[in-house]
Amino acid sequence: MELLATNQPWNLILFMAIPVILAEAVAITELYLLVTKRTEGPWKAVNRYAGIVGGLYFIGVFFYLLMTAALPITSAGEWRGVADVIAVGAYLLGVVPLAGIALLELGIIARTRDTYGKTVLHAQLVGVFLVVAHVAMIFGMLDPQMLGWTADNSMTSMEGMVH
Repeated sequence: MELLATNQPWNLILFMAIPVILAEAVAITELYLLVTKRTEGPWKAVNRYAGIVGGLYFIGVFFYLLMTAALPITSAGEWRGVADVIAVGAYLLGVVPLAGIALLELGIIARTRDTYGKTVLHAQLVGVFLVVAHVAMIFGMLDPQMLGWTADNSMTSMEGMVH
C-alpha cells in the first residue's frame, strides 16, 4: 500500500486504477457475453480490446515493479513480513491471467480450440485474475504486524513527533 501512496496520484493511477479498470471491463463484458451467448458485437469488441490492452499494459507493469521494487526490496531484506510478500506476490502473479487473456485475444495461444473452448479459457483466466487481485488487495491492506512483522526502532505512538 505504501507504493500506491507514494507519488500521489500517479502510482495509484498507473499501478491500480488503469489495470483494474481494464480488468473490470473484461470481467463485466465477459459476464454479459456469457449470459447472452453472444460471440460478436460491440460488447465483444470492448472485451477483446480491454483484454489485449490490459494484458500488454500489465506485462509492462510487472517488469517495471519487479525490477524497481520487488527485487530491490528482496535484495535489501526490506519486506515487511509475510503479508507484504503475499500482497506483492499476488499482485505480480496477476500477469499470468492478464497476459494469457491478451495472448488468447491475439490468437497466439489456444489456436486449435473452437469458439466455446476459447470462451471457457477466457472466463477461467478472468476468474484467476479476480482471485489473485483480491488476495493482493486484502493482504496489501492488512497491517503487516498482524502476521508477526515487527519493525526495528518503529514508533508505536505519537511521542517524539515534531509539529
